[in-house]
Amino acid sequence: KIMDQEKFDKVTKIFLEYTEKVKKLTVAQETQLKLYGLFKQSNFGDNTTPEPGFFDLRSKAKWDAWNEQKGQSKYNSMKRYIQLVKSLQN
Repeated sequence: KIMDQEKFDKVTKIFLEYTEKVKKLTVAQETQLKLYGLFKQSNFGDNTTPEPGFFDLRSKAKWDAWNEQKGQSKYNSMKRYIQLVKSLQN
């Protein structure tokens, strides 16, 4: 089924609003990584970058967080990002 462009644009607008809202929140590192992965998937799709070296822990954690979202559409990634930020606001 082809996505309605208007629906996609609406979710994109809300997603961008929530990328600003999240900056005002204090969240655990694990949640930050989840948000990072969803953000990257929403903007760039599947992770095709080379996996960082084992000793580059920060980059490896971020790479893993994005890679966990593999196969998910940009639309669904944006929706999940919005839902996660909403849950953090409560």
